[in-house]
Order: sequence, then structure tokens, then C-alpha cells
Amino acid sequence: MPSGILLLDKPRGLSSNAALQRVKRAYGAAKAGHVGSLDPLATGMLPICLDEATKIAGEILAGRKRYEFTVALGARTSTGDTEGEIVERSTVPLLDGARVAAVLAAFHGVQRQVPPMYSALKRDGRPLYELARAGIEVERPARDVTIHSLTLGELHAGTIDLITECSKGTYIRVLAEDLARALGCVGHVSRLHRVWVEPFENAPMLSLEVVLEGAGAGAPPPLLPIERGIPGWLAVSLSPTCVNRLRQGQAIGRATVEGGREGAEGVLVAGMAVRLLDDAGRLIGLGEVDGFGGIRPRRIFNL
Repeated sequence: MPSGILLLDKPRGLSSNAALQRVKRAYGAAKAGHVGSLDPLATGMLPICLDEATKIAGEILAGRKRYEFTVALGARTSTGDTEGEIVERSTVPLLDGARVAAVLAAFHGVQRQVPPMYSALKRDGRPLYELARAGIEVERPARDVTIHSLTLGELHAGTIDLITECSKGTYIRVLAEDLARALGCVGHVSRLHRVWVEPFENAPMLSLEVVLEGAGAGAPPPLLPIERGIPGWLAVSLSPTCVNRLRQGQAIGRATVEGGREGAEGVLVAGMAVRLLDDAGRLIGLGEVDGFGGIRPRRIFNL
């Protein structure tokens, strides 16, 4: 089973974990992990890392995301989307594009968000959604998220179509509720589609149906290489001796540098994350530059 990244277009009605498990079983992967959960309601890009690629899932998770979503105004639900019960209703004020645009502008930049109870965050080892289903609500500390852009798509009677690019950890359901309040009413998410996850902005996705059909026919998995998930990282070419030291978990001293990164001009800087290659140019791991110009291993791949 080769290691790599599969860009799944998650279908509506399936949890991220359920989609992951179906892909994992189809290809017989030993390990698999998805990057950033999508609610069952949501569709769109779900990067799935298979086998050794799971070691870079955290690096991908840190990137931006782009969503297209619809806010249904006039009703707030227990889950923040159409899957919950309506818990509050309000009249919807008369809205025009200028008023909505002014409200959207106030959400740009760093925002404080309180994670919803219906989320996979854990309290004392239990996911919050389990507590919520049991009727238990616990305090959740607010977290900083960044809304890089938030624009109006279309404005209809009772609904607003929006597009956002945001940081990791942003809950679109919470954003929708906060926006509705700022517009003078309540609301919930009725449609959510993740357009892309950085750094796969222009990469095509595959439907679950196509992926499973291919696996059933014995076709190799349509995987992106691990390097595709960490573009722009400086590449450091290492001698066989250095490679052996890294595989034993030992740091190495100065190494031959190849390639470069924008703004770095090929210079190793303390704290910099780097791709580690053997003398044949094959990826063998990820490292971090220490304060003396040496490299500490961060992740070593068994490829």
C-alpha cells in the first residue's frame, strides 16, 4: 500500500470518520487519518492521509480553509445546522446588500469564538457532542480564530449565501449564528461546502463513489505524494551517514542545502522546518533547524 494523500469530496450525510473508514478499508491501509472534520451536513474537500502520510496531517491542518455556506435566518437550532431542533425563532429584518456587507466587514480579522457543544472537542475524555446529547452543557473557553475574508454571494428572502477563507479551528456554525445576531435576528447553517484546504487550492477532488469503484477494480489509489502537503519547505540533501543518524533519532550537524524557500534564499534559520532527502533525492523525513545550524528529526518516514 503506497503512502500519500487522497483529496476526497465528502458526500452529504456521511461523517468524516465514516468516509475515512470506507476509504481505509477499500485500500487496506494500515493507518489513515483525515485533516479537519466536516459535519455530516457538509460536503467538500476532506484530505485523507494514508499510512506514512499521516505523519504530516498536523502540518496540513494548520493551513487555511475556504468554505461556501448558506445561513438560514429566523431560526436557531440546537446544533447550529439543519440537523438540530429549532430552539429559538425571530423575525428577519429587511436586509440589503450594503447592510450585509457592512456587517461582514466587522468579522474580518481575529475573532473570539466559543466552540459549540455539538463538536468533537473533548472534556474529561468525552466528546462534547456526547454531553450535548445527554442534555449536559459545560463551559467552553473562547478561542482566537482568523477570518481572512468573508464575502456575500447572494442575498435571498430569509437566506444568505456566503464565502469565507478562515484559519484552522473556525466553526462555520458559530460564525453563522454570530452573523445572524449581528444582523438583528437568529440563524443556522443550511448548506456548507468546503472548497479547499491549503495547500490544495487548485487540486481536483474525487467523489467517494469514484474512489470505491477504483479500489474495487484493483486500480492503485489516486494519491498525491507526501511532499505535496508541504510545498515551499526548504529541501536538505543528506549523506547516507546523516540519514542513518536521523533514522536512529539523532540530530545532525551542518548539511548540504538544496532548493530554497521564498525569503530564506537557501539559508538554514533556527526554528525552520525542512524536508529531508537522501542523496538520491527521496524524501526520508521532516526536520527542524536548531540554534547551531544542525537539524533535529521531527518525523521520519518508512517509505
